[in-house]
Amino acid sequence: MNVSDAIAQRRSIKRFGDRPVTREEIEALLDAAVLAPNHKLTQPWRFYVLGREARRRYGLALGQRKANKLPDPDAAAAVREKTAAEYEAFPALIAVAMVLNESPEVREEDYAACMQAIANIMLAAVDRGLGTHMRTGAVLEDPAARAAVGVRDGERVVAIVSVGVPAEMPAPKSRQGAAALTQWTD
Repeated sequence: MNVSDAIAQRRSIKRFGDRPVTREEIEALLDAAVLAPNHKLTQPWRFYVLGREARRRYGLALGQRKANKLPDPDAAAAVREKTAAEYEAFPALIAVAMVLNESPEVREEDYAACMQAIANIMLAAVDRGLGTHMRTGAVLEDPAARAAVGVRDGERVVAIVSVGVPAEMPAPKSRQGAAALTQWTD
């Protein structure tokens, strides 16, 4: 598959089939990730591959955040359990973290490099017949979520990427063309 085809075929996959993702497949995705462009080769990325129990703990942390918004304790418990079961069932879950450099400028460059590494993971997955879904947000700083991932002090979780064989392939979403978003400057 060429890169243009992988870019065109990449989708955010919400539902995965039951086939596990092999360690070799995950290692191939991570090997692609570390080829991302990186200013001064700081190689800030760190990868945490979450096993079944870690996925459940991460789901519980996310579910608790959702449950905190509900006044009914029974509904809150149901949301917690549903979210935990959802995450436990993912074929694979990769947390991509970055080492926090003291320099704000380097941190910004390292964040961009980590996002490029995530893009490499997603495109390499398409090439192997796998799908992905990248998740970001405030939960990544939640102490319970960080503990579930196993992230170290001095690291920031940039995103959680679920990986698996797509159970269904969503249609592409309509996007504005590049021409409408581009200004040519002399």
